[in-house]
Amino acid sequence: MQGFAPLFRMIEDRVEAFLADRGYDADAIREEIAATGADAVIPAKSNRRNPGPHDRKKYRWRNLIERLFNKLKNWRRIATRYDKTKESYLGFVALASIKLWIPFVHEA
Repeated sequence: MQGFAPLFRMIEDRVEAFLADRGYDADAIREEIAATGADAVIPAKSNRRNPGPHDRKKYRWRNLIERLFNKLKNWRRIATRYDKTKESYLGFVALASIKLWIPFVHEA
């Protein structure tokens, strides 16, 4: 929780909705997100006294993102971060993403 605010402030001007799992359900995090005007799409923990609402349609997008990361991690070079520079690593993420994307846009 301590590291959330500084990291979130780095991207707060580019975020319309923050999709997260129950681990991010804390008042401090919700207040930080609300201060930027973004939607907090975080399901409430089961032990929360006053559960906050969340948009179920938006939360479904989180599953797609999780599946994308799972597919990218099948590439050993990406999962273990062999590359020393940010540019090289992001280049291989782009290559893997393209290879995953091509079957959807090109019919064999």
